[in-house]
Amino acid sequence: MDERYPIGQFTCGETISLEDIQRWIEEIKTFPKELREVVEGLGEEMLENTYREGGWTIRQLVHHIADSHLNSYIRFKLALTETNPTIKPYAEDKWAELPDSSLPIEISLNIIQSLHERWAFLLANLTVAQHKRNFIHPDSGDIPLEMNVGLYAWHGNHHLAHIRNAIQKGASLS
Repeated sequence: MDERYPIGQFTCGETISLEDIQRWIEEIKTFPKELREVVEGLGEEMLENTYREGGWTIRQLVHHIADSHLNSYIRFKLALTETNPTIKPYAEDKWAELPDSSLPIEISLNIIQSLHERWAFLLANLTVAQHKRNFIHPDSGDIPLEMNVGLYAWHGNHHLAHIRNAIQKGASLS
């Protein structure tokens, strides 16, 4: 198993069905509860565990999820209100080193909970045509919103697996 991609890399078929989108929206909707259940009761020492050598700590992962999903939500809103907007990427690794990544995870858990409630509602109420809108990523090119729903459902599960692995590694060390 590749520790960087414990659930595999994101893949998406050429055709995305309404059922795919609905499943992904449900994953986005339920993700905050799953994340909370996994990190609930972790002590400060456990929050500093990493899922692999050189990887982010559990604390950094939780804050990264908030940062990343906030950025994605904004990208959705831009694509829904502008024609083919070019978004601005951000330096995830540098964001993970900023001082706010040392705050208690409850702060980001609250952001994630509220954000996902809004995001899932927005996504569930889009038309088929709106799901087909896109934005331009300077490195990745044209990104359809329907694909990005799947990417961010995967992204949450991807980091949830990282956190579970870090907890398991931390438990085996103690």
